[in-house]
Amino acid sequence: MLKAFNLLDEPWLPVRYADGRIAEVGLLQLFADVGQIVALAETSPPGLIALYRVLLAITHRALAREHGEWGKSDLARWHAKGLPVEALHAYLEHWRERFYLFHPDWPFMQVAALAEAEETRHKSKPWTQISLASSSGNAPVLFDHSVDTHPSQITATQAVRHLLGFLQFTPGGLVKTVRDSDKAGPLANTAAALPMGDTLARTLCLALHPCSIEPDTDLPAWEQPAPPSLANLRAEPTLATGANDRYTRLSRAVLLLPEDDGQHISQLRFAAGCALAEDDHAPDPMANYRMGSNGLVRLNFSEGRAIWRDLSALLPDPSGKHAKPAGVLGYAHRLLGALGQADSWLPVMVLGLTSDQAKLVRWRVDNVALPTCLLEQEDVVELLRAALRDSEALFVGLRQIATSMLAESMPDPKHKDTRARARAMFDNGASAATYFAHLERRLPALLACLAQTGDHHTLWQAAQLHAIAPAWQAACRQLGEGARAIRACAQHEPRYLGLIKPLLPPVTKEATHV
Repeated sequence: MLKAFNLLDEPWLPVRYADGRIAEVGLLQLFADVGQIVALAETSPPGLIALYRVLLAITHRALAREHGEWGKSDLARWHAKGLPVEALHAYLEHWRERFYLFHPDWPFMQVAALAEAEETRHKSKPWTQISLASSSGNAPVLFDHSVDTHPSQITATQAVRHLLGFLQFTPGGLVKTVRDSDKAGPLANTAAALPMGDTLARTLCLALHPCSIEPDTDLPAWEQPAPPSLANLRAEPTLATGANDRYTRLSRAVLLLPEDDGQHISQLRFAAGCALAEDDHAPDPMANYRMGSNGLVRLNFSEGRAIWRDLSALLPDPSGKHAKPAGVLGYAHRLLGALGQADSWLPVMVLGLTSDQAKLVRWRVDNVALPTCLLEQEDVVELLRAALRDSEALFVGLRQIATSMLAESMPDPKHKDTRARARAMFDNGASAATYFAHLERRLPALLACLAQTGDHHTLWQAAQLHAIAPAWQAACRQLGEGARAIRACAQHEPRYLGLIKPLLPPVTKEATHV
């Protein structure tokens, strides 16, 4: 394979400039314009966070190469005055040979050994193997109709972005080449958090992991002393040496096969990769943890559940009983403190992919803005947790009443199958979406009130009262208009009124009592 398509020069990274212009740039151009670029413009959530992680690894290693051990004051200076572009360019030029997408020995984020390995040299797979949103093998996708035996072509630009997202989010399971099975990628089933600045340069500063005393102990994939061999692929899972390793781990072995024009891909070689072992004491810097039924579990995207409902997982919990927020949020908070911006708001993008075994279930991008006081004041965080618990408990109460009401409108209402049908009917109705959508609109006001130590309790009670009324009406509409429906509604309305009574203002309570 000849050397071709160097990612330093070829335009492959989609970016959005401050003037609204969308363009694709190479790595050298990206860092030259890093202060004028607002953000990356990749539309696939897995690919988007994977690109940010590669840029963070490059930035981290470039700064370590130029400045040795750097600290918070250096980062504050770069955030205020701009990243040292000369150092970033010098680093990229130093490693230019490792950034060729097609290379006989060091293809970028790939394994050249697959070209000669007995298990793979005569076998190939369609490019859809590394596309999380494409139909491949026995994993059909609703809006994709790819056929493994007749793969289409994609550009090399698209292929590298698919590859990076796949390496981060690939689920664990069967591989059947080199090894029978393999571990999942670093961000599998994870809603990853990324603090956002008003420029790409500031985003990289906010999310950059600290420099270690011995920076050369944590290397990205392209700086490894030797290319991955079959022995590496067959080896037992290894712990990450640090964030640079995690951000660029070759969780699967892939080798892209260029077409004759050197610009398109239709086939690739594929095998098990350099498996990542998890360490509970060194979690991924972008992963948040919430309390599950058996302890802390990674925050991911659940069907019909917006990320704001798990907002407390993004906030510190010294007790460790409720949550463990992503390390990058702590990095950002410390930097804002060094900049004297402790009373500001921190925009956070939460994005990722949820899979069921080897099948993609959903991916999503959510955006929230956190007052920085929530990242440091434990008492304020607990107030927010209590408010969110109250809203969830109120909905549980509504669901119980509505389920009973719907069951009463059906034949044989006491039968367990009837109640199961009623519960499913409520869950598939509009009540949940209505209730939480109304509450979400009031969330910024709640956060602002907490930041200003205002009367958040009254505000949130009013918000819940405003949200539950249309949700109850939506449940009543599910009854229909028959005699059973009217009777069921009349029987259960007092229970609903009892549920909302604690939310009513004091004057309304007295008037109701009279």
